[in-house]
Amino acid sequence: MSDKKKKSKKNNSKKDKNKDVKESKKLSLKELLEIEKDKNIRLFAEFDNFRKRTAKERLDLFSTANQELITNLLPVLDNFERSINANNYSDEDGPVLIFKQLKSELEKKGLKEIESPIGKTLDTDFHEAITNIPAPSKKEKGKVIDVIEKGYMLGEKVLRYAKVVIGN
Repeated sequence: MSDKKKKSKKNNSKKDKNKDVKESKKLSLKELLEIEKDKNIRLFAEFDNFRKRTAKERLDLFSTANQELITNLLPVLDNFERSINANNYSDEDGPVLIFKQLKSELEKKGLKEIESPIGKTLDTDFHEAITNIPAPSKKEKGKVIDVIEKGYMLGEKVLRYAKVVIGN
């Protein structure tokens, strides 16, 4: 072969090698771009999950922030009610007005009284059976006869279970 042919063959092989290197660089750049895209998408998803989780935690915190205080005030509320019933106060008397005001303020904070379960079957999600007594009639067998202590909920969470007596 002549020198020209050898040189052209060498040049062609160099060009082929350069093409291969460029193509491998292009592939690696594409791969790098895909990797970076994937990292970006994962980071965005992680941040979105973090944002949602902190927003949910904040709502939970606001809804139960006063839980300990309200729990401590429930016996005071019960004692007010017992005092009002024992002394036969009218609606215009001071203790009744204070009781109503206290109860309305607690209700503004999310406190709800569990409705009276008398005559209904025991629901352990809301009631705590304290004792069994003989049922006055067969209809009342297995049902709530009396409420010893009212139950309360804070939002959708049971704060205190209603203490009840069941007919046996």
